[in-house]
Amino acid sequence: MAGMRFYFDWSNYFTMARLLRSDPTQRNHRARYLRFVLGVPVIAGIHALCFALDPLLFPALRRTEVCKPTFCIGHARSGTTYLHRLMAEDPQFSYALMYELFFPSLLQKKLLRLMFRIDAATGGGLRRRLDEVEERVFAPTDDIHKTGFFVPEEDDALLTWSLSSGFWIVAFPYMGELDFYHVDRWPVRKRQRMMAFYKECVRRQVALNGGGTHLSKNPTFCGRVETLVETFPDARIVVPMRNPYETIPSLLKLMKTEWSLRGRDEQLVLNSLRVLADQSVDTYTHPLEVLSRHPEIHSSVVDYRELVGSPASTMRRIYDDLGLDVGPEAKRAFAVAEARGGHETAHRYSLAEFGLDPREIHNRLADLFDQYQWDIEGKEAHVN
Repeated sequence: MAGMRFYFDWSNYFTMARLLRSDPTQRNHRARYLRFVLGVPVIAGIHALCFALDPLLFPALRRTEVCKPTFCIGHARSGTTYLHRLMAEDPQFSYALMYELFFPSLLQKKLLRLMFRIDAATGGGLRRRLDEVEERVFAPTDDIHKTGFFVPEEDDALLTWSLSSGFWIVAFPYMGELDFYHVDRWPVRKRQRMMAFYKECVRRQVALNGGGTHLSKNPTFCGRVETLVETFPDARIVVPMRNPYETIPSLLKLMKTEWSLRGRDEQLVLNSLRVLADQSVDTYTHPLEVLSRHPEIHSSVVDYRELVGSPASTMRRIYDDLGLDVGPEAKRAFAVAEARGGHETAHRYSLAEFGLDPREIHNRLADLFDQYQWDIEGKEAHVN
């Protein structure tokens, strides 16, 4: 089966190698370059071998279907994480934990789960050490986006070792030269090959979890909605909408923090932030344009304020839009979210910090500002 083959983006590989080689401003320049040029193909080769073994070791994988997957997309910082983790409380869904995303084969995932079961039965020393690493690694950005190895996370990371994941932008802030976002603009063959591989990764995750409906959350997928519909004609899509005066500077703050922690060149960071800010407009408009062309797709566009202000009733409406049943576990999870309410974050941001003109943003998204009656002065964030 052609779709069972591992996908590796050689074009991105050579571009990224060139960018690393020509950027002497980074720390340990030569060592980083050699680690990338030599290490990435070797690691990808190991993953490719395990990927190829999957259908031989697990024949039932061929009979596993990816049916009606649900995608939570929308501008970063618009409530996609809140929505995704709330829906992950519903047992009808299958999803990936962060640590599973970087091991795309079913063989690897099963071995990892076996390792953690053995660890739990023998005192949990490995898990404690991982918790310590998690605390140290994620602490600098925890107030912006709380995450961890054992929580549901963006499954775009399944494409990490294929060099097709947006996560590489964290290490390679060369926006404008590297594009992991505008997949709908890619050549047809390239995007079909990449998404066929993504679908095979999803199939393996569903098989690992014993079935269920795949649940995905990826802001970067806003640039590939047409391709998602091509790949998954029965997809369900949820799009939270939040005031861009809040989401755009929040995303820029997150990325600036990540790049600064890695000691990236200040001018390089500023250039990438400008490209990212401009791309944000497409992140709002493109999903809506594609969905308007595909009325056959079950979709729900939801106001962020309603999602965090009245999660129980809003989630019931989303489920109704998507044609999903609200089971008892989901009802309890939504009720708990309702009782808990939105939570404050220590993270604060502003348009002025990034030299953004609120009038320009308003003009480019005027229809959405009118539709959602967004405060043109902007407000502070309350829920990540």
